[in-house]
Amino acid sequence: MDRSTPPSSPHLRLLGQFRLAYGAEAVNLCGNAQRLLALVGLRSCVSRTVLAGTLWPDATEAHARGSLRSTLCKLPHGDHALVTCCRNTVSLVDSVTVDARVLADTALGVLRPSTVPILSSPEPVPAILFGDGELLPGWDEDWVLLERERLRQLRLHALDALAHSLVREGRHALALETALTSVRTEPLRESAHRAVVAAHLAEGNVHEAVSHYVAFQHLLDEELGVPPSALFARLLRPVTERRRMPSPSRDERGRTLQPRRSCPDRRS
Repeated sequence: MDRSTPPSSPHLRLLGQFRLAYGAEAVNLCGNAQRLLALVGLRSCVSRTVLAGTLWPDATEAHARGSLRSTLCKLPHGDHALVTCCRNTVSLVDSVTVDARVLADTALGVLRPSTVPILSSPEPVPAILFGDGELLPGWDEDWVLLERERLRQLRLHALDALAHSLVREGRHALALETALTSVRTEPLRESAHRAVVAAHLAEGNVHEAVSHYVAFQHLLDEELGVPPSALFARLLRPVTERRRMPSPSRDERGRTLQPRRSCPDRRS
């Protein structure tokens, strides 16, 4: 790494793959250094005891702490430092951007109640919510599996909530794209399918709304042997009730027959 020029801000990528870079310059780290940096990057600040116990769960406490000290020495230092080491904690430096944390913060921002309409934002649909990279694919340690599921659930809930917000604000195409992204991520997730149907109904596309519901109904029956929830059925109830209304009678020329009015009784 060239030390003659000021370093670019470091970026830590954890979604789709592990990659550490300063600007366009990638940095290679050993496996333990990657694991340590990933854990600190996800949690921002971690106690030394938790770090050692999480990364080396099968080692004795003394050996785990020794492995932690050794691994910390293998991380970049000086102007390129990534972590700050205190007596009891290890913290990520503020200049490091972590894509997984950006995703989590974005999702939480969508889910938190706000008085500002979503469309007042310059980016009504945050692009990071549409990424399909999972957290650290191929890593199967318990702490990675927990963080991976946390991020997955955050992203799915944010997509569902965002889709409904966009429906309320009249952005039906964006709402549909957002809801379908959630469906592609988890095809058996009912809340995502409800968002799709809500977007179709808001546009007046009754046929597409009913067709999507029926397709999901068949999918649930085949995969889980259960029907959609009563909440989903109620969403379509106004449509299905209209479809059951009798059609007006017509004569042979196709004209609607008006109901026969009773004549007043002229006998008196």
